[in-house]
Amino acid sequence: MGRLQLFEICLSHGRIVYSPGESLAGTVRVRLGAPLPFRAIRVTCTGSCGVSNKANDVAWVVEEGYFNSSLSLADKGSLPAGEHTFPFQFLLPATAPTSFEGPFGKVVHQVRATIDTPRFSKDHKCSRVFYILSPLNLNSIPDIEQPNVASTTKKFSYKLVKTGSVVLTASTDLRGYVVGQVLRLQADIENQSGKATGPVVASLLQKVSYKAKRWVYDVRTVAEVEGAGVQAWRRAQWREQVLVPALPQSALPGCSLIHIDYYLQVSLKAPEAAVTLPVFIGGIAVNRAPPSPLPGPGPPPGAPGPVVPSAPPPEEEEEEQAAAGGACLLHPVSLSTKSHSQPPPPAPHPGDGGPARCPVPPLLCVSTGATVPYFAEGPVPAASTAILLPEYSSWGYPYEAPPSYEQSCGEHGLGPAS
Repeated sequence: MGRLQLFEICLSHGRIVYSPGESLAGTVRVRLGAPLPFRAIRVTCTGSCGVSNKANDVAWVVEEGYFNSSLSLADKGSLPAGEHTFPFQFLLPATAPTSFEGPFGKVVHQVRATIDTPRFSKDHKCSRVFYILSPLNLNSIPDIEQPNVASTTKKFSYKLVKTGSVVLTASTDLRGYVVGQVLRLQADIENQSGKATGPVVASLLQKVSYKAKRWVYDVRTVAEVEGAGVQAWRRAQWREQVLVPALPQSALPGCSLIHIDYYLQVSLKAPEAAVTLPVFIGGIAVNRAPPSPLPGPGPPPGAPGPVVPSAPPPEEEEEEQAAAGGACLLHPVSLSTKSHSQPPPPAPHPGDGGPARCPVPPLLCVSTGATVPYFAEGPVPAASTAILLPEYSSWGYPYEAPPSYEQSCGEHGLGPAS
């Protein structure tokens, strides 16, 4: 079996996840079939980050270190045959960043042991990776408990003559969530036109920025849900819930080469309109009272479930509503959900009187999820700097409906052609 039969690092109690400022203890085990002369036996604890311009390339373009501590376990001598154990202990710095691994870079922490042998002999090395988790306290983010709201208006022409617009407003109950928590989404759609809209889609996006020689952006869809469209001259409301999957935390404090952001994008396929809400993923949940209803008009408590929008009004009613500037929009209806990329969130426990309780999140998540194409213009390479999220809309809501064709002619003293 050779002289060196076993050379490994064992962490105390089999732990692999630690917090910044904690002590990391363990042993280096060596089993020999014959005596082994050595010059030194050392163990080193390191934390570092490496970033590349190419996916899955470990030839880092830029690196930064967070800590590097070494201990000498034995000086020059000879280890006899048999098994030997060398204990060690390190104090992890309080500023160490959370572990992370992505296609263009990673933050890795590890313990490495080396047996430095005499000249012309091969040195022996082994290593053990461990993870550091520094929980992000969402309560430290300003206004984190406030609802998140954004609105946009999309104008378009219909039958070359009629003009119309669609007002899309999206809101969430909070601005930050922990893994396993339910994100409550509401979308209000006011179709001030004579044409039905396409489906409404809500996507939870993860954007990871890597600072190599140039910034590299990796944008992924980690959860998605699709609702029905809105018929002409209708107002509709879509309420959905998204269960936050196992994801790395936002920001990655302590690391200057990698930054993590999350967004909820709500969009219509036709006409193309979208709003983007920034959200935070953390490790310590928001302290707040039971959530109140989301902003905007909604059905009263105990109202019946989702109803698919009714058929569009007859052509005569469309003409009358267009002449009135779209002011005769019907009362809002509830949109149904067509598809969901994840299982439904857990139902509330009987007698809770509030939303479903969040399960305890996993200790650590270093993966980033599967790649999904982003933006409707077509797939964009993940390394492209063109993958930038849209600016948040500051438009007011609601918009006043545009004048009809007949009204426009009357304002300019032009009557309809006889």
